Amino acid sequence: MEYSIIIEKNPETGVYIGQCSQRPEALSQGNTLDELMDNMKEAIELVIECCHPTPQRHR
Repeated sequence: MEYSIIIEKNPETGVYIGQCSQRPEALSQGNTLDELMDNMKEAIELVIECCHPTPQRHR
């Protein structure tokens, strides 16, 4: 699935800040756009895992 990311650049620090439109709880930052996008992928994966955990088998 593809996600839209809202990106802003802090004018004082130069750090990029991102938020996922479809998963607003997925937020991250990075010193470069590439770093931000890698961090956003991880943030989205964590939100999905947290909200929709894989069922665990009981032994």
